[in-house]
Amino acid sequence: MGNLAGKTLFITGASRGIGKAIALRAARDGANIVIAAKTAKPHPKLPGTIYTAADEVRAAGGKALPLLVNIRFEEQIAEAVRMTVETFGGLDICVNNASAISLTGTLETPMKKYDLMHSVNVRGTFATSQACLPDLLKAKNPHILNLSPPLNLAPRWFEGHLAYTMAKYGMSLCVLGMAAEFKDKGVAVNALWPKTAIATAAMEMLGGAAALEQCRTADIMADAAHAILTRDSRACTGNFFVDEAVLRAEGTTDFSKYAVKPGADLLPDYFLD
Repeated sequence: MGNLAGKTLFITGASRGIGKAIALRAARDGANIVIAAKTAKPHPKLPGTIYTAADEVRAAGGKALPLLVNIRFEEQIAEAVRMTVETFGGLDICVNNASAISLTGTLETPMKKYDLMHSVNVRGTFATSQACLPDLLKAKNPHILNLSPPLNLAPRWFEGHLAYTMAKYGMSLCVLGMAAEFKDKGVAVNALWPKTAIATAAMEMLGGAAALEQCRTADIMADAAHAILTRDSRACTGNFFVDEAVLRAEGTTDFSKYAVKPGADLLPDYFLD
């Protein structure tokens, strides 16, 4: 695998979960990590803040810039990108990880929840990518990576949680469009999605503590993201990657180290047949 030493990564929602795991993996290379998230004070139910994540990044060997950013507001994103470039001298990678979820049917989804998912998942991803692109276009081997699924139009992925599916697929459509739009300019735009459920605070809220035993840790997503982000941006774009397939291509054959409970049956993730 390549190395992210000296690279600057702008990661949304990196105060916990998959975003933080990606940050820590890059930090071990000596990367500069911008933790762009909206948790500055401890949450009663969710672990971590931008400051605790920054401490972990530094302890892992990277440089950290914790920034309070709500990606629903483009002016906050623009200021965060400005501070990123001012602090680290440029920007190499944008990871659109922040996301809102509500697995509810049409009649059970309040419009407030609908608006939240679309303003964070779709609009936030578009706005963050848009704000980062002018500096990414100046970078060597620039990447945008969206944590979103392959586009699968099977009705089963819509009927139970239409609003959420539309919001996540909006992130994937950003990959489809931006990869083509910026291919000739050398900016890679790809998606990454887990084959199995990942043990995060969101997963625990959805399935309870027992469900976590049927998950993999966020480290598998972090290792897969690292593999993608170190590839040649001109040769690797427009892909909808699945974590396990990425790592198999890198030579990994034993995935037991990623299991929360070794030997347990793993829960498959959504959107994958």
